[in-house]
Amino acid sequence: MPSSTSFPTTLTAALTLLALTSCSGSGGMSTGASPVVGTTTMPTPVPMSMMDQSATRLSSSEENDDPVDGSSVLKQLGQTTTIGSTVDPLNGDQNPYGLAVASVSAGSIQSGDLVVCNFNNAANVQGTGTTIVALHPQPGSSPRRVAQNAALLGCTELALAPNGNIWASAFAANDNPIFTPGGTLVTTLPGGPWHGPFGQTFAPHGGSFGNAAFYESNAGDGTIVRIGINPGPHFAFQIIARGFAVNHGAPGSILGPSGLQYDERHDRLYIVDGANNTLVALRGVSKIPADGVIVNGTSFGGPSGKRARLIFSGAPLNGPISSALLPDGHLVLGNTLDASGLNLMVEIAPNGRLLDVKNVDTGAGGALFGMVATGHSNADTKLYFNDDNDNTVKVLTP
Repeated sequence: MPSSTSFPTTLTAALTLLALTSCSGSGGMSTGASPVVGTTTMPTPVPMSMMDQSATRLSSSEENDDPVDGSSVLKQLGQTTTIGSTVDPLNGDQNPYGLAVASVSAGSIQSGDLVVCNFNNAANVQGTGTTIVALHPQPGSSPRRVAQNAALLGCTELALAPNGNIWASAFAANDNPIFTPGGTLVTTLPGGPWHGPFGQTFAPHGGSFGNAAFYESNAGDGTIVRIGINPGPHFAFQIIARGFAVNHGAPGSILGPSGLQYDERHDRLYIVDGANNTLVALRGVSKIPADGVIVNGTSFGGPSGKRARLIFSGAPLNGPISSALLPDGHLVLGNTLDASGLNLMVEIAPNGRLLDVKNVDTGAGGALFGMVATGHSNADTKLYFNDDNDNTVKVLTP
């Protein structure tokens, strides 16, 4: 580990929480977990010499992209519909950031619900929101409170576990709280390497770190953290990449690694960085060890530097924070620094080809925070996004 940091790569943690795993060999997570008490000492990183040779050699599925036909999905999504307000019905929290779609019915959340966290309080003070709400995905829906807790202060992103538990990146609280679908705080993952948590995504792919993982990004120091999930459950924290660009901004002007998306077909983690307007892929991310990738602007070093790839850099990207992975593998990024009258979404293919740019809000710039796509093909793709100009979640459809 570089001498410039004193934070250990792999940590010891004692956690009392609801079981998230009971994982099968396939890397899936049980949805019927029961409360347990788990205390464990996290394993030390496996030396590179003892890891599978694929740690430094990419397989064809990790390296090769699917054929790109050049057709834009975003261009086909011509209808914009408002689903409903994201303002918390009890305390008025606003400014929606994190957005996820529930895949199971559990607690107060139904399968297909849109789950949103609010970044600001009712007075619209940046980074002071503490709530998660849910809406049914039909137009005219009203928000229902799911959780309210100081551990959510300045929530920026959400990801849902297969059992319905909600994982949040809370920038202002500087923690990574986990809530049950009923809104009960399970843990804040104390002792983790959190430095302004900004992005979050779930990956069912297992590895030496455990049977599945969440990936988290820090806007404070430009790191990517893998939270390995082991039976028990036990968590192993590994900083797998360092050096992503950050702007050290205050709440409301933060830019850094965010918009995390996991492509299960290729075991690939996409990272958006609004501080230098880039889209980066970590290929075969489950095989990247602690301190595997060192980012130097738009080039990459470290033992697993070959697994990092610059997908896109520069205009029309302009302070992107959020992203969505479409069913066909394309990515859509949302700008936050466009001029008034512009809130641009940018569609990019995995090979770096720019496919489309769409303005989805003609109000004040910087309204796009939180995006998620659903569907099985281009024909039934829906792209949901948070609109901070009117505190709503909207959907783009064909």
